[in-house]
Amino acid sequence: MNLIIDVGNTFTKIAIFQEAEVLQEKQVITADTTQLIKEILQKFPKIEHSILAAVAEVSQSTLEVLQKNTKLLLLNAQTKVPFTNNYHSQGSLGIDRIALAAAAVAQFPKRNVLVIDAGTCITYDFIEKNGVYQGGAISPGVKMRYLALHNFTAKLPLLTRETFEIENSPAKTTVENIHLGVVQGIVFEIDGFINQYKNDFSNLTVIFTGGDAEFLSKKVKNSIFVPQNFLSKGLNHILEYNNS
Repeated sequence: MNLIIDVGNTFTKIAIFQEAEVLQEKQVITADTTQLIKEILQKFPKIEHSILAAVAEVSQSTLEVLQKNTKLLLLNAQTKVPFTNNYHSQGSLGIDRIALAAAAVAQFPKRNVLVIDAGTCITYDFIEKNGVYQGGAISPGVKMRYLALHNFTAKLPLLTRETFEIENSPAKTTVENIHLGVVQGIVFEIDGFINQYKNDFSNLTVIFTGGDAEFLSKKVKNSIFVPQNFLSKGLNHILEYNNS
C-alpha cells in the first residue's frame, strides 16, 4: 500500500493507493499536512511506501513522520522515472511536470500525449508514443493574468474567474473586456497548441488537468480528456517503478 503526498504552496493532496487503485484521496491546507498524515497512517497501517513531491517547503515534522513510518521516496530531478527524459535542463524541470509525464506513460502507453496543466501557470508537456518526454511550454495561468492586469496598470480592477459572465464578443465594458481578454486569450492559446500538436503528431491524446481545467475545458473547442487523480497516479507510478 502506497501513500502519495503532493505538497503545494497552499494545499496538499494526499492519496492512498493499493497497487494502481486509488483507495482514498484528501486535500488539506499545507500547514496541516503532518496531522493528516498521522491520521492516515493510523487508519491504514498497511501503508509501507510513500512518495513526496513538493513545490513548497516541507516541514521537518512531516519528513520525520514519513521516514519513521514508511519507506520514503523524495521526488527530485535525480529520481529514476519510467520514461526517457529529453529535456535539456533537467534540473529545472518541475516535479509536477515529471509526475504528469509519468502518468501519461502509465495510462496511455504507445500513444502521443499532450498534457495541459492549468494551475498557477499553464504547462504543456508532450510525451511521444515511444515513452520519450520532449518538453513543452509554460505560460501564465488564469489568476496570474488577472493579477498582472491589475498590478501593472493604474486603473484596471482586480477580477477573478469566479465573476466571469461574459459570453459575447466584442465586450462592451472594461470588466467584460478584462474577462474576455484573460479567459478567451487562454482558450485561444490552448486550442492553438492542441492544433499544432495534432498537425505534427498522429494519434494524439490530450489530457487537461489542474485547478482551472474544469472551468476552461468547457470553453475549449478541441476534444480533451479531464481525468481524476491524474498527477497522483503519476506519482504512484514513479513510486512503483522505483520499488520494482
